[in-house]
Amino acid sequence: MHHRRIEKTSVAVTELGFGASVIGNLYRVTSAQDASAAVDAAWDAGIRYFDTAPHYGLGLSERRLGAALRSRPRDEYVVSSKVGRLLVPNEEPRGVDTEGFVVRDDLRRQWDFSRDGVLRSIEDSLRRTGLDRLDIVYLHDPDDHWQQAADEAMPTLADLRGQGVIGAIGAGMNQSAMLARFLHETAADVVMLAGRYTLLDQSALDDVLPAAQQHGKSVVAVGVFNSGLLSADRPTPGMKYDYQDAPPELVQRAQAIAEVCERHGTTLPAAAIAFPSTHPSVVNVTLGMRTSEQVERNVELHRSALPEALWDDLRSQGLIRPDVPTGGGARGAADRTAPDDSQGGEAHRRASALETLRDGA
Repeated sequence: MHHRRIEKTSVAVTELGFGASVIGNLYRVTSAQDASAAVDAAWDAGIRYFDTAPHYGLGLSERRLGAALRSRPRDEYVVSSKVGRLLVPNEEPRGVDTEGFVVRDDLRRQWDFSRDGVLRSIEDSLRRTGLDRLDIVYLHDPDDHWQQAADEAMPTLADLRGQGVIGAIGAGMNQSAMLARFLHETAADVVMLAGRYTLLDQSALDDVLPAAQQHGKSVVAVGVFNSGLLSADRPTPGMKYDYQDAPPELVQRAQAIAEVCERHGTTLPAAAIAFPSTHPSVVNVTLGMRTSEQVERNVELHRSALPEALWDDLRSQGLIRPDVPTGGGARGAADRTAPDDSQGGEAHRRASALETLRDGA
């Protein structure tokens, strides 16, 4: 599994990442055994980038991911988590979380992008994971909190990065416009872009991706299946697009893309995973993976060889935008970088994150 370095940082991520939201019981219960087996399978396949957040299962994802990684050599993998939603005691629990995770609601989320909130969130994440540090920290969905996120949260993360506590900082969102602002106006190194650079939505070509190129910053792509519509070889009515039932016209477009993929000897899901990496600023595609079987399937799809003629054909038929880059992306040999010991050496030089936070970082 090849690595790519986040621009202007020492952090290198594998081209495919493990998204741990689903092992936080997203939408349905996942057993602890299945969650651990999924992480093990990802490791065995060479995946070394793992993403989580307090929001995912009210901390369950962080606890499970940390437990599965704790015995691994720490300098061999990269973990990202997020800030902006503190977990606090729920004064009025109803039994089950109401935000999509099948977990008890003894805790609730509290928006907080203040300096103190960021420091507390990171310390809580370290405690839940049991890890000594977070390599990447993102602001999580700051859509309604731009001012505090830009004026307090991001400078706090930049301070921690400057001290060597964090390797890279950024923001993760489902929209692209504000992510572009983070790239233009703040110290962010990388953004996690959800669903806005896919086979069905290339709107990030209008803002995030040009901003990343202009400033020499990086993009991690998630939500590449657009909630499911691009996950099957042959899309059907009733599949989801951005968490809703897909409109008929999008189902038809996905079906047309699938037909082109078949003519080129590949599948729609394989093309969906490969597509974001056609852009040189995209360093990683991260997929939610609940079981070892899902990991194995996604790794096989990721390793599929896709001809450049596929993208040319999709452009010529108007199925993707004409300004989608040709070649030169993360899967091009010239952009690949093998892992080296610079990241590990940097990690050894870092002070204990918990100690630094407690000293008033």
